[in-house]
This record gives sequence, C-alpha cells and structure tokens, in this order.
Amino acid sequence: MPEIRVPPPYRGPTQGLATVEVQGSTVRECIAAVEARHPGFAAQVFDSGGQLHGYVTLFVNGEEIGRDAVDSAVGAGDVVEILAAIAGG
Repeated sequence: MPEIRVPPPYRGPTQGLATVEVQGSTVRECIAAVEARHPGFAAQVFDSGGQLHGYVTLFVNGEEIGRDAVDSAVGAGDVVEILAAIAGG
C-alpha cells in the first residue's frame, strides 16, 4: 500500500500520526483515503475546488511532483510526502 507522510502541522486530523498507509492508485486517491479515515485532513492539502493549496508541495518517492500531477499514478511501495510551507513573523 502507498504511504502518506504527514507533516507535523497537519497531524491534528490524523491524531498525531506521521505516516498513514492507504489504498489508492493516484496521489489524489491516497489523500482522499486519509480523509476517509481522518476527516479534515484533505482540506489542509486541497482548496474547495480540489486544487492544491498554494503553500503545499507534494513529493512521490522523494521527487517533487508538479501542481498539476496530483492525479499521477502511485504503486504499492510508493511514499507520498506532503510539505507545508509555514510562514512566520
């Protein structure tokens, strides 16, 4: 199963889990699978129109994917990592 790596700021819905194994054949399906188990998770990654938030970057197996590649295929051993840019003042 693909694994989603959850950044610390996004672990509220996952109740502190840093990784979640899910079933899904695309990056988007995997994030939706995390949402199904942990409501509120997907809203941190996608806006109301289903597009990536501007401050979110996704990686598959350590390689950054384009903002238009959320429907890219993933396999059983793949790792999807979410990077959330955090601004401070």
